[in-house]
Amino acid sequence: MEEKVPAGHKKELPGKKKPKQEVYVLRDLREYLGESLLIIFSVLLALFLSEYINNLHEKSQTRELMENIKFELIKNKNTESAQYLYQQDVLKRLDAAINDPKLQQKIVSNGEFHYEYIFSDGHGVLYNDLSKVAWDVAKSQNIFPKINFKLVAQLTAIYDDQDRIAKLEDKVAGVFLSYESRNANNTRETMILIRDNYKGWAYDRAPGLIKQYDEAIKAIDEAK
Repeated sequence: MEEKVPAGHKKELPGKKKPKQEVYVLRDLREYLGESLLIIFSVLLALFLSEYINNLHEKSQTRELMENIKFELIKNKNTESAQYLYQQDVLKRLDAAINDPKLQQKIVSNGEFHYEYIFSDGHGVLYNDLSKVAWDVAKSQNIFPKINFKLVAQLTAIYDDQDRIAKLEDKVAGVFLSYESRNANNTRETMILIRDNYKGWAYDRAPGLIKQYDEAIKAIDEAK
């Protein structure tokens, strides 16, 4: 006998799945606007925090670079002060040689130049080197836009003067190593050339450089 199906109901066929029921949530404009504003705020906050952290890092790096330059200037000031005294002694020896023919004969004899009559205490043309490592590192880190223009000008002038003083070695070596300097008849002129190089490249420049060191060190402290 066939099974009767009540009216209004269809008999489900074997193996046929029931359709899934889907629920749709209706959302109004205010909810969408609220979520959008929250996303925008989160992005802006992240950007602000990133910029703030980068700014703190940059300021910290700038302070460290300037501290390194300050310590380098202090060291160079002490070196240049000692060098100034050393050069005073060298110039006295040169003046003595210029005015003493017998001493000239000792300085140049048998084609050899006896440096010990001019330099003392185991030093050569320069008492010591003036450092520029901190300055070079700061320039490689693009320090100029991060400090005021006046300080940039001060530091540039100082390190330019240091470079000029460092040239003294090459200038004096050029006189020492020339063929004419080994001629005993030219010894007085050789001493005059060395003296003029000392005064022009280093000695006369030293007092101003030492003053510049003091001013730059003070300016760095005031900029903190």
